[in-house]
Amino acid sequence: MVVKYHFRLYLFSLLMLGAFGTLVSRLYYLQIDREAEFTAKLPGSKDLKVRVPGVRGEIRDRNGITLVSNKPAFEVRINLADVVLEKIRREEQLQSAAERSQGKGIKLPKYHFKMLERGIMRDRSETDIKAILEELVLQPLDAMQLAKGYDENQLRVHYRTFKSTVPWVYRSDLTFEEFSQFAEHNFGLPGVSVGVRPIRQYIYDSLACHMLGYVRLPDDQKVPEEERKKWDFYVGDDYGWAGLEKTMDERLRGIPGVRTMRKNSKGAMVGEVDYQEPKKGNDVWLTLDARIQMIAEKALRDANIGRGAAVVIDPNSGEVLAMASVPNYNPNKFIPTISTKDYQQLLDNPVIPLLHRAVRPFAPGSTFKIPISFAGCLVGIEKSHFNCSGSVTYGNKAMQCWIQRQFGGSHGSLDLSEAIMRSCNCYFYQYGNRAGITAIGKVGHMLGVGERTGIELLDEDPGVLPSKEWMQLNMPNENWRSPGLIANTSIGQGFVLATPLQMCSVVATVANAGKSYKPHLLKKVTNGDTIVEEPPPAVRSDLAAEGITREQIEIIRKGMWKVVMAEAGTAKAARIPGVEVAGKTGTAQFWRIVNGNKIQDNHTWFMCFAPYEAPKYAVVIIVQGGKSGGSTSAPIAHRIMEQSLALDQGLQVAITALPEVQGHLKNIDAVTYADSGIALPASVVDDDPEAGAGDPSEARMAPEEKVKPDAVADANMIRNVTDRPKRASAPKAVPIPEAKPVQKEKPGGLLRRLFR
Repeated sequence: MVVKYHFRLYLFSLLMLGAFGTLVSRLYYLQIDREAEFTAKLPGSKDLKVRVPGVRGEIRDRNGITLVSNKPAFEVRINLADVVLEKIRREEQLQSAAERSQGKGIKLPKYHFKMLERGIMRDRSETDIKAILEELVLQPLDAMQLAKGYDENQLRVHYRTFKSTVPWVYRSDLTFEEFSQFAEHNFGLPGVSVGVRPIRQYIYDSLACHMLGYVRLPDDQKVPEEERKKWDFYVGDDYGWAGLEKTMDERLRGIPGVRTMRKNSKGAMVGEVDYQEPKKGNDVWLTLDARIQMIAEKALRDANIGRGAAVVIDPNSGEVLAMASVPNYNPNKFIPTISTKDYQQLLDNPVIPLLHRAVRPFAPGSTFKIPISFAGCLVGIEKSHFNCSGSVTYGNKAMQCWIQRQFGGSHGSLDLSEAIMRSCNCYFYQYGNRAGITAIGKVGHMLGVGERTGIELLDEDPGVLPSKEWMQLNMPNENWRSPGLIANTSIGQGFVLATPLQMCSVVATVANAGKSYKPHLLKKVTNGDTIVEEPPPAVRSDLAAEGITREQIEIIRKGMWKVVMAEAGTAKAARIPGVEVAGKTGTAQFWRIVNGNKIQDNHTWFMCFAPYEAPKYAVVIIVQGGKSGGSTSAPIAHRIMEQSLALDQGLQVAITALPEVQGHLKNIDAVTYADSGIALPASVVDDDPEAGAGDPSEARMAPEEKVKPDAVADANMIRNVTDRPKRASAPKAVPIPEAKPVQKEKPGGLLRRLFR
């Protein structure tokens, strides 16, 4: 009896499970598979809310010149759910009465695919939206010669994800003639609508492209589900993807509008019943002066610079007036989307046009002797004399001065101003060691070296200042007290990396006699005539408050004045008639590896400010592949400074669209301009004293050898990698005491007298 009872119980349970499974299967078939069919049969009309994207604000220069605006774009959007409903209606019309009486459903074409779910690859199927779209929409468009290729996978993912909530953008590049044709014929095409929306326009093409950046089309995947549910049709906003477009995105984005459409009982759109116009976002005004930006970009182009950058700052406020980088690109190519061909050209270019060199780090060479000079001021050794005998030995290694390397001579005893003028390495080996790594690290922080300046650009690199803390964290096996390491740091080589923006901030601090302003690009934000935001200049540090007096700073300023104005200076090419200019050259040794061979690829610098007594501009130039700072970078700075100062005298600069600079890897011995009238002395052109400062036995790679864009599916993505050259290891030695001034030594050396 017990066995029979168990058998009946099992049989009853099996029957119940089977019936329940059949019920669930039927419910799934009616509510899921035939959802669209039954929805289409619901009577009554319905109002649908369509989100209209807001209009992005403009980006202008400090004088109101519009750099980035909007222009109308004609696009085709398709509501894929409406296309499927139309397919169902047509199939119903073809269905016989007998089939309808039997309750047979409409059979739509199916697409079978595999999907990874919880680590398991499963077979799935869905309505074949591609086949339906091709039949009902694309074939008629092809007959009207309005069809265009599209991404099949993107179409299927969009349909699978959004169904009817977000229309699929079929085309966003219609000409006005094509738009007129669509507007005339789209009433016969299910789900198709055409419209006008504003898209970004970079008015002067590649001018200031690295700063301005570009936008991307809406990424509906990133829209929260709760936000999409507020709308029957969600059309997203373009959003900033690079440069100021990204950092100022919230300020620039507009307020969306609402379009209310009525759908009749048959599911067809019958018209618009209400429209709330979208509002424009705020306008962003930059500290940039489009005229000076044009001057800087033209100076690099006219000099045929293949890789380089220029930065101009107002030393009285930290406002960035210009920041140019070559090679570059045209951001309009990214609007609305960049083609595969154009993107591949950017990827294949070996000098990487997308790299913003003005905020990327390089070994600063002898320009770094200026921050080192400030470190000596902190400990009170700025009036000390040090002797240059041609080399200084630390441990078992003699570290040479350029004058011994090139001429077999020495500078003799020098003070700080003369050492800056002659760019004496031996002086700064000893001066930097007496100042000590602690003072160097403190000054670096005060001046913004080795850390981000805070400028409104996310691709800014902090660079490297090998302070005690940095060495202990990043190079624990290196002796941070090593005199050889400190000596290498003191001439801007070894581990040191600084960006042109950072070095321009340094020279601006020298120019204004001690206030280190944070460089910035945002001037103000406006909404119509109302100022919404107007940040004041921010002081990073006041050197006077840190114990560095104006008298000490004047010693450094006078040394930089001699670099340009004195006969023994290394930057006579930067002289401007009637204007006192102060500057500093620098050359850091780099090599590129080509087919296993090392090719010289020096990074040559020049930084300056003028006029000397009442500085208006601080300028920094870097040229990759130059021979020396005096022969390649100084003439470019001269041109930028001279023409910028001439603006106050009535110089007219036409702001025009600029084509892309492709760049190159050629070495540049000297820069001359046909209309400049500057004749460079042979000694400056042929023999820059700083070119031999580094250790030629160590191949330090140029940034292009280290940074390559990531060729991902998203054509707008670039891997954010810091370009770090290979470092020369510093010689090991026993630490020496810090900040103990030595007595002034006797001047000596024939070459010293010759170079006076």
